[in-house]
This record gives sequence, C-alpha cells and structure tokens, in this order.
Amino acid sequence: MVSKKSISSFKPLLTNLAQTSQYQVTFGGLPLPLKQHLNVRGVSSFYIGEDIGLMCSSAALPGSSFGTADIVGNYMGVTEKMAHTRLYTQIDLEFYVDRDYKVLKFLEHWMEFISGGSGVKENTDGYYYRMSYPEDYKCNETRIVKFERDYDKTKELEYKFIGMFPVALNATAVNYGNSEILKATATFNYDRYLAGKYNSLTVYKGTSGNKDEGSKNNKDTQYDFNGITETAFSTDVIDADVTNLLNNPLNTPQ
Repeated sequence: MVSKKSISSFKPLLTNLAQTSQYQVTFGGLPLPLKQHLNVRGVSSFYIGEDIGLMCSSAALPGSSFGTADIVGNYMGVTEKMAHTRLYTQIDLEFYVDRDYKVLKFLEHWMEFISGGSGVKENTDGYYYRMSYPEDYKCNETRIVKFERDYDKTKELEYKFIGMFPVALNATAVNYGNSEILKATATFNYDRYLAGKYNSLTVYKGTSGNKDEGSKNNKDTQYDFNGITETAFSTDVIDADVTNLLNNPLNTPQ
C-alpha cells in the first residue's frame, strides 16, 4: 500500500550509502615455487603482501550466476528451471605502475611461471610452452575488503578468493603526448570466493560468513517444508549436546 512519508523518515537511509573509493586489496597465499620465481626477478614476498595491493587503483567486487537446466514433465504444461552449477565471473584489477616496474613484473612473471613448465630457456629456438601444475600457481589468500570512512571493522565486507590466478594482462599503452600515470590492467580467474571473514577469530565468535555478532546465541530456527517441521540446529547446540553426553555417559533414556 502506498503511503505518504516525510523526508525526515527516509533521510537516515539515503544518507547511509556506501562509497566506491574505500577498499583494500591484498595478495597472499602464493605457492612457494611461484614466490621464488618472482623473488629472483625483484618482486619480493614483502612487496607482494604489503605494497602491491596499495597500487590497485581500481577493483571490482565479485559476482556469480547459476547455470540452469530446463526440466519438462514434472507438471503438465509447465517448464521448470533448476540450478545445477554456480558460475563465477572473472574480475579486472587495474594497478598504478611504479618507476621500478615491479607491478608489471609481478603480473608478467606470474603468467610466465604458469606457462613456463617446460624448463627450456625462453631465448632458444626450440622453446615451447608447458603449463605448470595448478597447485603451483593458484593462490588462496587474496582478499578484497570493502569498508567505509569510519573504518568500523564490524561492518567490513570481505571477499576471499580461492584458486585465483591471472588469465590476461592487457596491453599497456604509452605515447609521446601529455604524460599520465602508467597503469596496467589484468584479468583474474578464480575457482570460487567466500563472502565474509573466515578466520579463527570470527569462527570462534560465530561471526564468520557475515553473521551478526549475536547470531550464535540465537534460538534454533524452525522451517516448514510442505507441512513437515524441521529444526536447523546451530553448531553450538550440537556441541553442547555432545559435551553433555561425554560428561554424563550414564545419563541416557531407559
């Protein structure tokens, strides 16, 4: 139903909107062979963990979609669409290029490592490409954290990427015109992502996966599927039952 509202009633909502310019990108979890390959080319582990993310001038929060299949015949004259696969979209990251070109070296030699499994020197006539094993070039600890100007950590939105690696490095244009900051853009693929923080502290506090601070103390949620009532037990309830059983092994129904 449409109702008349005053500006003051929805002003707090419209003045509490997220901004695009507060975010942080961090790269981590690179396999040891890849870190060694980058280190001998002047890209240290410290630079990767602390500096490269600060050079990311433009990023994108990830998205996903579902692969679906049409199901015909369950109901007369009705075609149903059901999900069978979750699909993740690739993301583009744009970086400022420093005067030592470490950003370009980071991206270029990461891709070089992926296709350099042949062991043959690149400057020889018989060079050929051979892909490295995925566990040697995929990283599992790259994160994008979205926050606001008040830096309230309880309101941060974190995305953690699993199996991330670059699949394309765009051509970087240079010219004799007016000088501008040199930028490099790379496209990254990943197997999946986790929405929300998943570290030991958030798991212990029950706030992992964007759960509210007090969610682990909430009562069990009741669901009714076609008239059949089921209870979604929290892990805390299950843990409490197991602990009680271990402490009182003889206290069982007769």
